[in-house]
Amino acid sequence: MSDIIHLLPDSIANQIAAGEVIQRPASVVKELIENAIDAGADSIQLIIKDAGRTLIQVIDNGKGMSATDARMAFERHATSKIRQADDLFALRTMGFRGEALPSISAIAQIELKTRREEDELGTYIQIAGSRVEAQESIACPVGSNFSVKNIFFNVPARRKFLKSNDTERRNILTELERIVLVNPQIEFSFIDNDIEVLKYPACNLRQRVVNVVGKNFNQQLISIDVETSLAKITGFVGKPESARKTRALQYFFVNGRYMRHPYFNKAITNAFDPLIPSGENPNYFIYLTVDPSTIDVNIHPTKTEIKFENEQPIWQILSAAVKEALGKFNEVPTIDFDTEGAIDIPIHDPSKNVAQPRVNVDPSYNPFKSTAPSTGYQRPKLDWEQFYEGFESEKKTQSTIFSSDEDIDIFSSGNSEQEEENVETTSTDIIVHYQYKSKYILTSVKSGLMLIDQHRAHIRILFDQFLAQIKQKRGISQRTLFPEIVELSPSEAAMIPYLIEDLEAVGFDLSNLGNNAFAINGVPSEISNIDAVQLIHNMIGKSVDSGSDIKEEIQETLALSMATVASIPYGHKLSDEEMNKVVDQLFASPSHKYTPDGKTIISLLEDETIDKMFR
Repeated sequence: MSDIIHLLPDSIANQIAAGEVIQRPASVVKELIENAIDAGADSIQLIIKDAGRTLIQVIDNGKGMSATDARMAFERHATSKIRQADDLFALRTMGFRGEALPSISAIAQIELKTRREEDELGTYIQIAGSRVEAQESIACPVGSNFSVKNIFFNVPARRKFLKSNDTERRNILTELERIVLVNPQIEFSFIDNDIEVLKYPACNLRQRVVNVVGKNFNQQLISIDVETSLAKITGFVGKPESARKTRALQYFFVNGRYMRHPYFNKAITNAFDPLIPSGENPNYFIYLTVDPSTIDVNIHPTKTEIKFENEQPIWQILSAAVKEALGKFNEVPTIDFDTEGAIDIPIHDPSKNVAQPRVNVDPSYNPFKSTAPSTGYQRPKLDWEQFYEGFESEKKTQSTIFSSDEDIDIFSSGNSEQEEENVETTSTDIIVHYQYKSKYILTSVKSGLMLIDQHRAHIRILFDQFLAQIKQKRGISQRTLFPEIVELSPSEAAMIPYLIEDLEAVGFDLSNLGNNAFAINGVPSEISNIDAVQLIHNMIGKSVDSGSDIKEEIQETLALSMATVASIPYGHKLSDEEMNKVVDQLFASPSHKYTPDGKTIISLLEDETIDKMFR
């Protein structure tokens, strides 16, 4: 019997390894830009076409490579950063494992042009599927120019599972922002389908954060700067009023590398707990500098998870730093003394005689007598019966509201087994609903007492309406008397072309003012009293966070965002007519039990359960 174990060819091994390192076009962008940073570049240009499917090109002005190094860079585990195992625990660069370029070359077609400053000619290399097709000397600028074409061209199964261009483009923007935020000394530009979408000039850290998230965020940043023997912590946290429902603006960086760390995130959210409403998340940009020997960055293929040796002490330092920053900038609630209406206290002047205040008292006044003899004061007559007029009749009316099943059963069902599946209305002369604590609508049904969450019910109703308007493109726009200006971050503004059609379909009228600013000339008629600027921000944020990769999901995200903002809030008192309208519209929906995001709208308290309470 022949042997069955054999070594894989390098080309196949590289394709398998590429599955861990290169998951999508954004992974290629990350690896190439990090290599450019390690090469000492101070200007990096990213060019993509078709969301990276057709082309990903990174041009830098770094130190470049010799002809030998350029060829060796595509060999597996070839690296300039590690000589021995101990070097893994003293890393101060981005790429170090020597897997990026071999993995990229295994699943794409690559062209590299590179030259060192001391060389007269540069090197051109062409590789496809790990096979070198050409290598020659050419004239080119100092630095490196990587062109990655037709990603996954030889792995059609992987290419088929790529998301839509919108989604892949958002992922590229996300990776670019993470790198841009931690390298303010480098100039970045981003060209998408021959159009320059973003440009970040070299600047200081605060200005770079503002350039990325939007200039209107500048006033919301609170600085943090703490240095201890374990770690140096710098960066910014957003003021409590800038907190958002999403977690889009939460960034941790360690030694120049982006990371996710739920444990450290808890340290910041705990500091903000007394200052922001439940369900909202603080914004922060935290930069940690620690001894490389105290962390391990090699525990995850994408290096976004990092293990800390001194995790708990750093947690305490971080929490204290955030609390100190909030307190220093007066963001912790304090007693607010109103001095506008204060009485001016006169200064004592000994040379002036001050008359002692006198109080006139009538000792013969008797409040229980209708007339005071000395003053002639006539005590007013009070008819106490008028305060109780109609009380008894109202009491009788209330006592008869739930007097009979015939009058109160506005809903019934075919049988008890289908009761929750099909709730039908009965024809009655009097339809009675009761609002409990301005939060729930109570109504009697055949099998018990139904409780309806008024806020969630209205979300369901509006969601159906908005989604239908988007799909049928028949939203009614209401012109604004004075157009509002919404200022977006560069990444948010880059999403507008992909959302504008649906925004207009639902009733928004936006005009581009340039410099990432848009005028809101019209809003949907259903949300005329809502903050349209904040709504635009929320819709873009949710669309980005959800990672929707098909048109229908994006439309549902927009419809849900608008419905949540425009729905009846808790604490709003409803009239009988309004309650009737909410109930009628809710049960006209085919999905009246749950909100679009799966929250319960209706709960039934059955007769049997009520009867047990009185046994």
